[in-house]
Amino acid sequence: MKKFIFTTAVLALALSANAQQEISYQVSFPNANHHEAQVSMLIPNVPLNQPLKIRFSRSSPGRYATHEFGKNIYNLKAFDQSGKVLNLKQPAGDVYEIAKPTTTVKVTYTVFGNWVDGTYAAFDQDHAHMNIPSTFAFPVGMDKRPRLVKFDYKNNPEWKVATQLKPMPNGAYYAKDFQFFMDSPIEIANYKTASWQVKNPDGKIQTIHLVSHVNDSQEAVNNYAKMLETMVAEQQAVYGELPNFDYDNYYFLHCVHPSYAGDGMEHRNSTVIVQRTPTIKGYESNLLGTFSHEFFHAWNVERLRPKTLEPFDFTQANVSDELWIAEGFTQYYGNLVLKRAGFRNLENILMVFNGLVNSVLNSPGAKNFSPVQASRYAVFADAATSIDQTNKQNIFTSYYTYGAAVALALDLRLRSDFKLTLDDYMRALWKAYGKTEIAYTIPDLEKTLATLTKNPSFATNFFKDYIYSTKKENYEALLKNAGLILRKKFAGKAYNDLGRLTDNKGEITLPATLNGSAAYNAGLDIDDVLIKADGMEIKSITDFDKVAEKHKPGDTIDIVYKRQGVEKTTRLTFLENPIMELVTVESTGGNLTDTQKTFRENWLNSQIK
Repeated sequence: MKKFIFTTAVLALALSANAQQEISYQVSFPNANHHEAQVSMLIPNVPLNQPLKIRFSRSSPGRYATHEFGKNIYNLKAFDQSGKVLNLKQPAGDVYEIAKPTTTVKVTYTVFGNWVDGTYAAFDQDHAHMNIPSTFAFPVGMDKRPRLVKFDYKNNPEWKVATQLKPMPNGAYYAKDFQFFMDSPIEIANYKTASWQVKNPDGKIQTIHLVSHVNDSQEAVNNYAKMLETMVAEQQAVYGELPNFDYDNYYFLHCVHPSYAGDGMEHRNSTVIVQRTPTIKGYESNLLGTFSHEFFHAWNVERLRPKTLEPFDFTQANVSDELWIAEGFTQYYGNLVLKRAGFRNLENILMVFNGLVNSVLNSPGAKNFSPVQASRYAVFADAATSIDQTNKQNIFTSYYTYGAAVALALDLRLRSDFKLTLDDYMRALWKAYGKTEIAYTIPDLEKTLATLTKNPSFATNFFKDYIYSTKKENYEALLKNAGLILRKKFAGKAYNDLGRLTDNKGEITLPATLNGSAAYNAGLDIDDVLIKADGMEIKSITDFDKVAEKHKPGDTIDIVYKRQGVEKTTRLTFLENPIMELVTVESTGGNLTDTQKTFRENWLNSQIK
């Protein structure tokens, strides 16, 4: 009995000490109609031997570029425990400093939010939509301290809170530390919800919730949840199990309205999905792609995580070499799973694969830069903005597309050469680095592939050629194993790569030209105005098509154009149209063999046992 009393006393002291370390927030919405929220942050046990720095994030989980959240913060003030105002300095746009803090510091501020997506915040009469980094200040150097947040929405009594944060008995929500808090979006609205339970092989039962802030009936939300349940089961089959979600719950935080920005953003036990349609009903199939991609992240990137993103740095852009797998392989599976689940037909998935192959074979970025280099460019590309022109169209192919094309090639290669699948590879990575939550490096990925195939030289060459370099797999041969024909869509036709012309008040103006294209080789550039082509006046954006139709690859024509008001002449030599198409062998009159049929079915059909 004495031992029990002693243990209980120690536990009580530990809980009390933890509570004394909690950084707590209060959030209210007195001016939500004008997109403002009021936030106060209370910091106990502040170290007194150094200045206290308060700052706002410049990055966000799932985003890799810099985002200046501090621009929407104002009226920031600091007080001691007695309510006395403390002096503040602002050494940077999103950093504040209290030179002589007191034991307890309270910070209050106003945050403006009017952008409904997965990265920013939005406050209005209908809901409070909060990405944590865009909303909450934090003290520097206190990352291990737990967080507690309460909300005051008494002006909207029908609102409810949805978040992966742990609900507490007193109406507060808890995060064990800074990293968990920053990764926990919050939706407060009069939403509709539908839930279902999923059982893992070990018998553990977890609940998945669809939380929809939508103009739909409850029946429509319920029906959509049934579709998501099918999708989730197919994704579970890839890995053999669901992750162990914290507190045994996962949340789809879903907002739908035509005025919203649109986005999907993964988090550890939830995802924010914002879609620009009037309702769910009538758009169910089109909306599934974002759900499928984001839920696959529950394994791939939230737990199966590159070392370059662990821990996530909220003070700057996060550079990663591995987005080709973290985002690209997720992109591949996001589409493949919908085919396996019966929400896409063969024609749909072939269009996706055809787009991937065309992108990596024909885009300048993929021809000249590796998947690793594409991943690193995310700090400039991932929803980042700039006012100056870049050469992005010639140096960058999205790591989503690039990585998905790599995944397609590796899946087909494993199936044809090793009687294995990409599912086997993802399960092996999950077992070694995801379930254990040991952050991986690219050499770890290579090592796992070597172990799985029992062929280290294959793994070494695959990464050397297709990950670190720009070599491309033989997609034509690989796809043939599934009875799919990859061929030139316009073989022998002259390539008109000026299809993105614009009519600027009667002047036919060029976009940025692509490296290796006929227009680029002729010296034509962005904002050049076409006057004549092969002697024909160019008066509409379709006139150049008529010229191209008269020629074949290798023909050369004269182009008269205007640059900055000065008329110039150049010679353009037509190239062959490089666009590929992917079709079934049977659609060409060929014979689909039993072996090809089995290969295709094992690849594209349901994996649920």
